[in-house]
Amino acid sequence: MSSPLIKFSISPDLAGLRLDKVLAALDEIGSRTRAQTLIENNKVKLGEQFPKSSHMVKEGELFIIELPEPQTNHLEPLDLPLDILFEDEDLIVINKPAGLVVHPAVGHEKDTLVNALLHHTKDLSMKFGEDRPGIVHRLDKDTSGILVVAKNDFTHEALSKQFQERKVHRIYWAVSYGLAAKPQMKFQSYIARHPTERKKMASVKDKHGRVLTDPQANPLIGKWAVTHAWKVHVKNNMSLYRLKLETGRTHQIRVHMSEAGLPIVGDILYGSSKKMKLIPSPEIRATIENLERFLLHAAELGFVHPRKNQNLSFKAPWPEKEMALLKDWGFLLELLNTPEEPASEKDEDVV
Repeated sequence: MSSPLIKFSISPDLAGLRLDKVLAALDEIGSRTRAQTLIENNKVKLGEQFPKSSHMVKEGELFIIELPEPQTNHLEPLDLPLDILFEDEDLIVINKPAGLVVHPAVGHEKDTLVNALLHHTKDLSMKFGEDRPGIVHRLDKDTSGILVVAKNDFTHEALSKQFQERKVHRIYWAVSYGLAAKPQMKFQSYIARHPTERKKMASVKDKHGRVLTDPQANPLIGKWAVTHAWKVHVKNNMSLYRLKLETGRTHQIRVHMSEAGLPIVGDILYGSSKKMKLIPSPEIRATIENLERFLLHAAELGFVHPRKNQNLSFKAPWPEKEMALLKDWGFLLELLNTPEEPASEKDEDVV
């Protein structure tokens, strides 16, 4: 079996960064250490050359990355501690740490949440196939926070229906670069694969280059996505946001915030590195440079228990490391728990 190849071209947002840092942002690689190992083993090519980890990438450069051969499809249990917020015979609610991939994929066959779940329990739904048992919805690898896992097909189908009908309560917290003019915003667009940068998602645009914000537009590609955002606190040219999802599309919050000129701190793939110059403190810039994740956290999840018909609601604070970091930067995290949400959509600035 031949090893899978990834072709990755450098967008303007990534130009000027170290190669190992850029590759670490790819889901298939996922860490700077793994990126450095691939580079040192001559698994990353630029033309006919094998660049070093310290290579400063340039716009338009095309890298070909050879990943190790994928492992067998047989899922192996992984003895990994899980932060379980709730569990019964039907479902498990987990507080996922940043850095943990949800289900197996190329580059992450044995070290995912699914592998840890298989070690924890034999009861997992097979609704969506054997490679992602129990998984009702996902969080990106670098997003921390709450997700729900189904133990049987009945629960999986019922929870999936709640997500599809937008009946699930989902609140995220994020730290972004920039200072939005409006305290309340509503982002709406169709999200699809980026037309030229295949590792990214993007809002679909019309023939004039304008983002389609009409829910009735019905373009040939893309899924309708709506995100509500409330600016909670501003410090050091960064903004702390509380975000509410109506829909749950791939990279939805990351896309909407980036396209609004408010990329999430640490999100290299969506242009945050170019905004670092906005930070006046060299100490904070150095800390951000060494972040191993972007600052997005799934803080609240609420739904109806499929079998018991009870309303369940869960909250999880920022992980301790990030909480200490944000407090050190001067953010008032207690404000996140008392948001002044608009009484109606008229109070929101549609972006």
